[in-house]
Amino acid sequence: MSENLTIGFIGNPNCGKTTLFNAYTGANLKVANWPGVTVEKVEGAIKDHDLNIRLVDLPGTYSLTSYTMEEQVSRQFILSDEVDVIIDVADASALERNLYLTLQLLELGKPVVLALNMMDIVEKRGMEIDTHRLPELLGIPVIPVSARKRTGLDVLLHAAAHHKDCKDPECLIHHHKYISKHRHNHHAEYAMVYSDNIEDKIDLIIEELKRKYPDLTNYRWHAIKLLEQDQEITKRYSVNLPTVIDRNYESDIINEKYDFIQEIIKEVLVNKDRQDALTEKADRALTHRVWGIPIFLGIMAVVFFLTFTIGDWIKGYLEVGIESFSALVSDMLVATGVNEVLCSLIVDGIIAGVGGILTFLPNIFILFLALAFLEDSGYMARVAYVMEGIMSKLGLSGRAFIPMILGFGCTVPAIMASRTLENKHDRFKVMLITPFMSCSARLPIYILFAEMFFKERAMIVAYSMYLIGLVVAILVAAVIHLIDKRKSENYLLIELPEYKIPSSRTVAIYVWEKVKDYLTKAGTTIFVASIAMWILLNFGPHGYTTEMVDSFGAVLGHWLVPFFEPIGLGYWQIAVALIAGISAKEVVVSSCAVLFGIPNITSEAGMNTLVGILGTAGFGQLNAFCLMIFCLLYIPCAAAMATIKREARSWKWMCFSAVFQLAVAWGMTFIIYHIGRIV
Repeated sequence: MSENLTIGFIGNPNCGKTTLFNAYTGANLKVANWPGVTVEKVEGAIKDHDLNIRLVDLPGTYSLTSYTMEEQVSRQFILSDEVDVIIDVADASALERNLYLTLQLLELGKPVVLALNMMDIVEKRGMEIDTHRLPELLGIPVIPVSARKRTGLDVLLHAAAHHKDCKDPECLIHHHKYISKHRHNHHAEYAMVYSDNIEDKIDLIIEELKRKYPDLTNYRWHAIKLLEQDQEITKRYSVNLPTVIDRNYESDIINEKYDFIQEIIKEVLVNKDRQDALTEKADRALTHRVWGIPIFLGIMAVVFFLTFTIGDWIKGYLEVGIESFSALVSDMLVATGVNEVLCSLIVDGIIAGVGGILTFLPNIFILFLALAFLEDSGYMARVAYVMEGIMSKLGLSGRAFIPMILGFGCTVPAIMASRTLENKHDRFKVMLITPFMSCSARLPIYILFAEMFFKERAMIVAYSMYLIGLVVAILVAAVIHLIDKRKSENYLLIELPEYKIPSSRTVAIYVWEKVKDYLTKAGTTIFVASIAMWILLNFGPHGYTTEMVDSFGAVLGHWLVPFFEPIGLGYWQIAVALIAGISAKEVVVSSCAVLFGIPNITSEAGMNTLVGILGTAGFGQLNAFCLMIFCLLYIPCAAAMATIKREARSWKWMCFSAVFQLAVAWGMTFIIYHIGRIV
């Protein structure tokens, strides 16, 4: 019968844990060349070495002293009895920085295997690591791997399977050149040995812990944490040793760990100062204090140029296909004598609503393809670094800009990424401003109304929505910072990874997941919303009606008109579409198709028809621009609201966020509409 084995993958942010996890499990987890991608532990299962192996990918952490939510997730799992073997994934090209976590893990007394990832980068730089001396110094297996090239994976798993029962110091083989003068000769037992003063204190604390907590394991690790005055450990395992724990020894312990790391590096690493010339040269421009932000805006402008030009070219073929399909289905239903009501539901409701959204698939595909290249190349981490100056003036770290950038793709993972912030107060502020970033779901709205009303300037108008969303988020953060009494200083600590050619597999996984989500939404949320919208517009107080003005939708829309009229959107059809858009932002487009009875709304003929209908009602360029602004800023989709509730653990905060964003949207649109009328 097969045994069960749980392996935890832990390591610094951006060390390649998730890529390694994907290589073993085949999971299509998001992988990017920047920190903070994994924000909660993810599990997979494989069978190997006659073992049922459970693999757990943990959020990146620099140490077991947890500050952020993601670091707490990693620490709690590593300390639990669930994990049998720890695979410490280290970026071999930045070995010095990664070994700090390794030394902390060794103190837990659990089986640890060190995976030296990114060995291909080490070789490219001309660096060399002595993989025979390193395990002698650490006393654990050290396996060179390349998760991207999938080399060394079998050897790593083999080492983990055979190292699973090594929990006692006797299992660890150390070949230190040091002769200890300490009375306990800890060099024979542990890889990391501190100064005699600290070792004496650790020994005394261990004696007290054994007396007071006889069932406790990992006595040495707990003693060290008590010396560091770790809040969680001090609260759970208090000891009355005022003469031993007479102050916080955290900085002393950290310094001694890094002294030992320096000794290790001197012995095992050759040519450690060699840097990647391309990365260094590119960063002179891309992270420049003056030119960094304009370059970022220019890159995003190129992304939108490609999204519109290439996307619209492909979109034209989809429009023709969906139009032909709609006509074919309509003819078939009429020929087979299908009831007029059912025929209207299928053609005017489902096909018009879902088909209108599907035509934007090429634009969505191009957008996510470009974002995937930027992420996996290592550029996005630089954007957070460049924005540090602005964000610090708002009382936030440049790290807070990472969730905001993620918001360009989808608000849900962007809000989840707020976990990377240390301060709970800051997380709430980021959750409040992140929905102002223009997610991909809003793109169909921009494309439709920009191309209808602004023609050759459509791309510029759509791009302006992304800039306006960014500016509004920054302005709101500035106002909050001015009125916030709980001000705190924030500093950016972020790894700037080496630039690399994006992995075709990583990019393909990322784009496919986003496209799949879009198609799934079209087949579920938008499908249901299209049917609901058709029912709302074809039934009224007196039953089924072909006159939309007599429908429940018209009644609801007219109730809402007084709210939307001061911002230039006082049309009952627009009001109903915006309410429907709370389920998913794309629904605004599918709702317009149903509301105005235009099955091929994204085609040139469909758009001309809609412009004519709206133009007759006095809806012009200014109204269209205001509609896009309101869609950009008002209540995020239902999924995003649910995520805010889950992350904040508060219904009140979720409701406050919705009301706040609606108020900001109404206020901004009101200002723009009335300034536009004057101009």
